[in-house]
Amino acid sequence: MYIGLDLGTSGVRALLVAPDGRVLHSAEAPVAVTHPHPGWSEQHPAGWIAAAAQTLRALAGIAPAEMAGLRGISLSGQMHGATLLDAEGQVLRPCILWNDTRSHAQAARLDAAPRVRDISGNIVFPGFTAPKLAWLAEHEPDIFDRTATVLLPKDYLTFWLTGQRVTDMSDAAGTAWLDVGGRCWSDDLLAQSGMRADQMPRLLEGTGTVGPVRGDLAAELGIPDTTLVIAGGADNAVAACGVGALGEGDGFVSLGTSGVLLAARDGFAPRPESAVHTFCHAVPDRWYQMGVILAATDSLNWLSRITGQDPATLTAGLGPHAQAPGALRFLPYLSGERTPHNDSSIRGAFINLDIAQEPQDLARAVIEGVSFALRDNLEALKSTGARLDRLLAIGGGTRSRYWVDLLANLLDLPIDLPQQGEFGAALGAARLAICGVTGADPAEVMTKPPLSETIAPRAELRAACDDAYAAYAATYPALKALS
Repeated sequence: MYIGLDLGTSGVRALLVAPDGRVLHSAEAPVAVTHPHPGWSEQHPAGWIAAAAQTLRALAGIAPAEMAGLRGISLSGQMHGATLLDAEGQVLRPCILWNDTRSHAQAARLDAAPRVRDISGNIVFPGFTAPKLAWLAEHEPDIFDRTATVLLPKDYLTFWLTGQRVTDMSDAAGTAWLDVGGRCWSDDLLAQSGMRADQMPRLLEGTGTVGPVRGDLAAELGIPDTTLVIAGGADNAVAACGVGALGEGDGFVSLGTSGVLLAARDGFAPRPESAVHTFCHAVPDRWYQMGVILAATDSLNWLSRITGQDPATLTAGLGPHAQAPGALRFLPYLSGERTPHNDSSIRGAFINLDIAQEPQDLARAVIEGVSFALRDNLEALKSTGARLDRLLAIGGGTRSRYWVDLLANLLDLPIDLPQQGEFGAALGAARLAICGVTGADPAEVMTKPPLSETIAPRAELRAACDDAYAAYAATYPALKALS
């Protein structure tokens, strides 16, 4: 048996799978986020351990016989978080998370430094790990001076499980310290933020073996002490493993709290100025690129909160088939934006509000605005040479068929909807565990899910969608000028 352990921003999910990849059981536990100041976002790693232990004990209680045959655990996790350990392995402060923007000035400075983009293949965004350490050097120098190792969030769980300070290529690629093409730490990049190679965890591919679970902890959790921990990967890379997006032409669109448009790549082809992320994949010798928007379903949840109507009520009257985009326009920059603008200060807006409009009209405009932003991402990906033949749609927003139909038309790509079932990061992590323990070929294990439906773009909407997108794309500079 194998376990995929996924550390998200809001909780931990553990998935128990059979050797053939069938999902047997799952367990979840929440984790809390704190916001000590505006723009700050933190979690204490002790909360991750408590949640992970809770899920593993739950599986041991549900399926003791299966857990007795556990061979491997692999991990997926939220990216970019700075988890700081001293020389004894003690946590020095709460982890600074991916959506923390306090280090925007340090990010801009690092991004402007010579060769940083060339080596890392990316813009240095405020959410990345390197600018967080540069911020600490300036604002919490005592913590900075005591930092012996910087771990990414999932890798702290690996440290808890094994005592080993290890990370994988896909997660390391989001630090702005990795030579992403060469798949190794860069002394030049480390030096830019005052860091050293000895403060970095050991690098493995996502299928690499870290080591066995510590004997005392294995007994406490009710799992064999022969269970191997496999390195795993960053959440989106591992989600790509869960849906079989490994090679050129494969990709997915994720409508979650944030929005992601991901394209798997066979080689390293960065274009940092596009604000597309170019990262190592969680499987060896492959990469992926993605555009990220910071508020996807979060935009609809925001509208729900201010109108007092839940998202299902707001969208109930839209039906299953998209219309041509309307005149009411929403700019979904509620928390700033990554791709393609790299703008942490821009904020959202409605344009062309009319006294006759109702909450459903606002909901339609929000869905259109998020979809336009994902079209921005597609155009940015195309500029790197990425090829997408079709997309798999995942995430909570895909429960709205209207939204998926609109995306198919705005992106002018067929969009596949998977059948109900398990896929994504927890399953991808379990698949990495299978490959790491058995040596199986990822291409044979990481297959695509069965589909319930493919939604094709409609030719009669193409011109209207292109015209509406052109108008949307012209709105950002005008909004920026007013900000």
